[in-house]
Amino acid sequence: MTNYSLGNTILEYRKSRGYSIREFAEVSGISTSLISQLERGIANPSLQVLKLISKALNVPLFTLFINDIDHESLILRKEDRKKIYRSDNEHIVYDILTPDFMKANVEILMMNLNNKSQTTESHYKHNKEELAIVMKGTVYAVLEDQEYILNEGDVIRIPPYMKHKFKNKTNQMSNVLFVLTSPSYNP
Repeated sequence: MTNYSLGNTILEYRKSRGYSIREFAEVSGISTSLISQLERGIANPSLQVLKLISKALNVPLFTLFINDIDHESLILRKEDRKKIYRSDNEHIVYDILTPDFMKANVEILMMNLNNKSQTTESHYKHNKEELAIVMKGTVYAVLEDQEYILNEGDVIRIPPYMKHKFKNKTNQMSNVLFVLTSPSYNP
């Protein structure tokens, strides 16, 4: 990576925060001349300076080094989707719909829940918040020990660590779209 790319990143973050060079110098504790040189790519910052910059911008240090996004990695073609099969239950399949799966801050999954089946005998419980949107059919969401009927188009929010599962009591397959957040903390 060149200094120019790093400088552009610093400049873009600074401007997006609405700081002039002088204001950013005051917030970061770095001289205006050094900031100007860094942004123009004519100075090499020390690790300490990079830490001050990331702290002042309120971004993780590594984000200063992320410049080039491969736009192709942002697209997930239908034929390239990965599937998750539950070994203990042949009645459900999840399609992973998130492009660039491991780098996203959100997971999107499409669940095909076969007729007269459920996601699990017990309950799921995890450290992610999720939204479930019924795309096709009717499902029953069980939160803790209470059951709720959800029809096509209905949405349910499931907070982190809440016990839950889904049932399909009908004779038709149901599809449920899940949007899960990445936890911002360690469980």
